[in-house]
Amino acid sequence: MEDIFKSWLVETPIAHRGLHDKTSPENSLSAFEKAVENGYAIELDVQLLADDTVVVFHDESLSRMTGNDGYLKFLNKEDLKVLNLAGSKEHIPTFEEVLKLVNGRTPLLIEIKNQFKVGKLEQKVIDLLKDYKGEYAVQSFNPFSLKYFKHHAPQILRGQLSGYFKGEKLAYIKKFLLKRMSFNKNVSEPNFISYDASTLPNRFVRKYKRLPLLAWTVRSKEEYLKTIKYCDNIIFENFIPEI
Repeated sequence: MEDIFKSWLVETPIAHRGLHDKTSPENSLSAFEKAVENGYAIELDVQLLADDTVVVFHDESLSRMTGNDGYLKFLNKEDLKVLNLAGSKEHIPTFEEVLKLVNGRTPLLIEIKNQFKVGKLEQKVIDLLKDYKGEYAVQSFNPFSLKYFKHHAPQILRGQLSGYFKGEKLAYIKKFLLKRMSFNKNVSEPNFISYDASTLPNRFVRKYKRLPLLAWTVRSKEEYLKTIKYCDNIIFENFIPEI
């Protein structure tokens, strides 16, 4: 495997859900195109619809980004045509559409949004990436999702997402274990770490110095200057970092 410390994962700032703004909503095709045009890598989120279509969308609920009631997991591919993102003309894209648009022009950091049974979403992503020619990696908060990639697509770089989970509806023991990345050694075995920028530096990431550390989500130049001392690269939004 390549030296990750010399790869795009540490050399190219990563645009959180694309380079989004008032005219190009997060996780939209136009936000991804803007990231490509400006030379940034792209972070995006993938989930499954009811008909097993892999789509690029962050929330479980539709309300914040589409103004509609309901949940993404109950939709089918045909339903996407009538849902616009944040009042724009953009729709919720399928993962296949995003791969076709980007077409290897910039690297992709793919967050696997799966809190449930592992296997179906992960395998769909593996299958869609099978013939993709560009650079990419996956990351997830779910260590068992990463374990699936470890066993079924070990060639794909995988990152353990973590943080302090403040305000999250998780049992204390889950927060305790996930915050400390207790599953890294025997479950996910990540190639890199993605940790909440607002908590850096901390003792939980120090023991993983041999792995590249990404910081999420950096939202200003001031936060960037503070955070970059403790990490190898950033996942950013709302400002333009220098390349």
